[in-house]
Amino acid sequence: MAARHGDEDGPGSGSGPASHLTSPVPASAPASGSAGTASAGSVSAGSVSGGSVSRGSEATSGGSETTVTLDDVRSAQKTLSGVSRLTALEGSRYLSGLVGAPVHFKCENLQRTGSFKLRGGYVRIAGLSPEERAAGVVAASAGNHAQGVALAASLLGVRSTVFMPEGAPLPKIAATRDYGAEVQLCGQIVDETMRAAQEYAERTGAVFIHPFDHPDVIAGQGTVGLEILEQCPEVRTVVVGIGGGGLAAGIAVAVKALRPDVRVVGVQAEGAAAYPPSLAAGRPVTIDAPVTMADGIKVGRPGDVPFQIIENLVDEVRTVTEDELSSALLLCLERAKLVVEPAGASPVAALLSAPESFEGPVVAVLSGGNVDPLLMQRILRHGMAAAGRYLSLRLRLTDRPGALATLLAVLSTLDANVLDVSHVRTNPRLGLSEAEVELHLETKGPDHCEDVREALRGAGYTVMA
Repeated sequence: MAARHGDEDGPGSGSGPASHLTSPVPASAPASGSAGTASAGSVSAGSVSGGSVSRGSEATSGGSETTVTLDDVRSAQKTLSGVSRLTALEGSRYLSGLVGAPVHFKCENLQRTGSFKLRGGYVRIAGLSPEERAAGVVAASAGNHAQGVALAASLLGVRSTVFMPEGAPLPKIAATRDYGAEVQLCGQIVDETMRAAQEYAERTGAVFIHPFDHPDVIAGQGTVGLEILEQCPEVRTVVVGIGGGGLAAGIAVAVKALRPDVRVVGVQAEGAAAYPPSLAAGRPVTIDAPVTMADGIKVGRPGDVPFQIIENLVDEVRTVTEDELSSALLLCLERAKLVVEPAGASPVAALLSAPESFEGPVVAVLSGGNVDPLLMQRILRHGMAAAGRYLSLRLRLTDRPGALATLLAVLSTLDANVLDVSHVRTNPRLGLSEAEVELHLETKGPDHCEDVREALRGAGYTVMA
């Protein structure tokens, strides 16, 4: 297990010189392979050979192709030496019991800036020419990418501007500024913020740092895959959340090149799942108005570059519900003592939803831990309710002195802790001698919830919810 060291942006966390990633194959260069045809050093759909993926790039034009290779990922690892942390691999006894095989967490929530995003951002900026660095960089993000680019640019002595949505959580805005970026608040959603950042790049000459749709970014994120194989050589399945696809694509390049027998499983939030329809169509498809609490994977369209890699190398993409995300986040906090954001908990949600379908040993990538405290509070309450730890009831009783005290006495014998009581006497739906009580209780699980309902009915109360 890797040891934690240094503050997030202090000298102890590693800001020394780094060797830079070799530039990817230019758009005009011949590709090492094409879809459906395996050649030396390339990966085609359904085949693995030598560790690279032939795919279209955001930087290409006229249908030309570039490649992300295992060598690129290894070069990125050298670039990140002394910059990113070798994050811990923590075992989960609870999930291991459910799966029937060892389950480990790759704790990128403990990475500098609180997520994996520093890796790709640093590699991308490190590969810029002196002229490009002098022009500065610009990015758009609601949180993780913003902080990763801000710190990476600061470490490399490059001026950075980050556009963030007007509703971005205050702690993430403050952290991005603390890492050295100039923050501009613009738009209500990330898509609007992204357009503003791209317009700024065109107007000023600053280099736009895309959060996932660039080969250098993917190579940087792929270093997570190399670390997984180093820390858990016996791994059989890697589970990783997918938004735009940069992290999953990078991990897949590294893992499939060295261990083609390892399954790579991607996970998306059910309300923001752009990959299943895109994979079915054979091209990136935009979904309308994605909705999920997992803002880190709330992306309406896959990136062109990662899509080709994921289509070729990722074995399966699953979806999880909001309840499953809440339960996963709660499990990480209660059982593993790890603060993880909803997007980072998506692999855990997939394991909880169908543990028998994963071959172990399993490594679940906890991609980030930057969660707003107020959102964390709401998510935890939601997760506890989904787990049967909260129970809300409405019931009717006779409106007479002592009736509420009698009800509370019944609840005390059931060991249900009363969190809140609302007592309504005046309502058109109530009889003259009736009162309605809404209760919020702390309970011990689904069985206890049902015991409480049955006991109240047995005591003569009309339970309506």
